[in-house]
Amino acid sequence: MEKMESSAIPFFEEVDFEKLSDECQQLLATLPREKTWDGSYYYLYQGFWFRAIPLHGIILFQKHFQAEDEDVLIITSAKSGTTWLKALTFAIANRKDSPLTQSPLLTTSPHQLVRFLEYDLYYMKSEYSDLQDLPRPRFLATHLPYELLPPSIKDSKCRIVYMCRNPVDKFISLWHFVNHNRPEPLQPDSLEAGLEMVCKGIEGCGPYWDHVLGYWRMSRERPEKVLFLKYEDLKKDIICQLKRLAHFLGVPFSEEEERQGMIEEISRLCSLDSLKNLEVNMNGMHTSGLKNSSFYRKGEVGDWVNYVTPSMAERIENAFEEKLSGSGLSFKMSCNTKKEDN
Repeated sequence: MEKMESSAIPFFEEVDFEKLSDECQQLLATLPREKTWDGSYYYLYQGFWFRAIPLHGIILFQKHFQAEDEDVLIITSAKSGTTWLKALTFAIANRKDSPLTQSPLLTTSPHQLVRFLEYDLYYMKSEYSDLQDLPRPRFLATHLPYELLPPSIKDSKCRIVYMCRNPVDKFISLWHFVNHNRPEPLQPDSLEAGLEMVCKGIEGCGPYWDHVLGYWRMSRERPEKVLFLKYEDLKKDIICQLKRLAHFLGVPFSEEEERQGMIEEISRLCSLDSLKNLEVNMNGMHTSGLKNSSFYRKGEVGDWVNYVTPSMAERIENAFEEKLSGSGLSFKMSCNTKKEDN
């Protein structure tokens, strides 16, 4: 697969298909597609929906990535607290290497410290020396569903930290992210159109319920391999959830660390307010060409109430209840939409 011409990823611009690899062009021509709420297209690949741009990197990632037993994969669907989870995981795993007052997170974006496989490390690459140069253990990230992960990840002893988020809050965050980074503002009806697509399961790496269920089931079958977290649980009780994360990573907090307030210090270091006010995140640039600042907004649970009608939220909630029925997993809205409608 030949190297592509530019190093920037045109997430929200019209795709120049001639710049995509021949293999990717041929694949896209065979895939079902649906026009999205922002005017681009989602393509149905191996049972999940993706934009054209990531598919190039996804194909290479699936073909060539070789997991190592000590690898840690941070996996989310987009806008499910990815940046926060990267920062927390990195800080916990590397806390003994340097004082938190000298943490690399103070000068380097979490997305640079924990790089995306399909975007940063395989997109536009013909050689993968970057993967060999990473310090061990490697901390890597992807948005791929479990079913689409390379066999080496599933077969090795590498660990997966997965986090999901209320689907309505998740979409509102994505809508703002896209609108912030597009050359032109979204159309007025894009929010409603996007929510309709969420109900149908047509969204990036979606259906979202299938994305979540894949990792939920594996966390039940192989708890030593997959840690399943909820964004809302971290917001509600960050101390408890960070203890779970540290234990899963094999670096539990000692009694002395707890007495000294290490968990609270990591929580503060990685908080939205702390991260978004750092120079690197206010003015720096992501390798995609997007501003680092665009990865930080409110981070609030239940912000959807400011944008979505209770009836639409209830429709999405009902769709997910149906799809998750019998799994033992559920999403709780921050407000009870059914009561609001009464």
